[in-house]
Amino acid sequence: MTGTPSPGPVRPRRPRPDQPLRARWDPIGERDETAPERQRGAVGSFVHAYGWRAYAIGVLAVLTVVLLVVTITDDGSGDTQVAAPIDPKARNVDVAQETTAIGAPTADIAAAALPAGALPAGGPFTAKGERVFSIVPGTTDKLGTGNEVYTYTVEVEDGLNPQNFGGDKSFAKLVDATLANPKSWIGGGKVAFRRIDKGEPDLRISLTSPQTSRELCGYQIKLETSCFYPPDGRVVLNEARWVRGASAFGGDDVAYRQYLINHEVGHGIGYEHHLPCEVNGGLAPIMMQQTFGTANSEIMALDPDMKANRTYTCRPSAWPYPDK
Repeated sequence: MTGTPSPGPVRPRRPRPDQPLRARWDPIGERDETAPERQRGAVGSFVHAYGWRAYAIGVLAVLTVVLLVVTITDDGSGDTQVAAPIDPKARNVDVAQETTAIGAPTADIAAAALPAGALPAGGPFTAKGERVFSIVPGTTDKLGTGNEVYTYTVEVEDGLNPQNFGGDKSFAKLVDATLANPKSWIGGGKVAFRRIDKGEPDLRISLTSPQTSRELCGYQIKLETSCFYPPDGRVVLNEARWVRGASAFGGDDVAYRQYLINHEVGHGIGYEHHLPCEVNGGLAPIMMQQTFGTANSEIMALDPDMKANRTYTCRPSAWPYPDK
């Protein structure tokens, strides 16, 4: 076929790159298309491959965590709940349901860190009893006016030498007199006590050999301690302490024995936690571990998380309500 070909579409003429003050016609197209693709990291490659879906995965993960937190802390009322701090003065009326000893140190602490807790010199005591307890005969009327009445027995571990601690009757007499004192727990008007010698009591107030005390209370620190042992309802009073006392009481063994009864019975009626000295120079709270000292700097070795002024020192006290 001959003739003049029909004119096709005319392409716009590109300006030459050497002409000044004129923009390039196709900046993108004129890039070096043979340049190697920029290297991407693992995250960049993932985003490049999946686009907006990559961002959606992160958002969904955050929402899932938020939903879990709300679900765990929501009580159904629509308000999120924050765990309330433990009140060390609060009373746990279900303390008898616990399965481990209450009141004895639970951490491994060197005895040297508790110099005031060393057992003072004094009379003899039986190191190891027979791990069997006998009830001392005797009963009392209701002690106190409170509506919560705790029955108790007075018991002594078999194998103890009566000459060391004054005999069963002497021990029982001081227990009764201490709990009947208005400065004791009955002074708060909520609890009362009644001694029985038959049936199942709420509390078994027991004079116990050091070896049995260690078995029931633990022996994490190599010092003689007492405690409350809920599985038996047993108020464990260590005979070594009953005979020799504690250095904080300056040789006043009767006052220390009253403290020992009130402190461990306090655990038995629900006061699980120990307290620090709250008023410098004041009387120590009955739930302070006065066996190991009446200075916060001493007892805080047992509980480093205790909120207290380390410089405070109290005077020893045997009573929950000393002003009664």
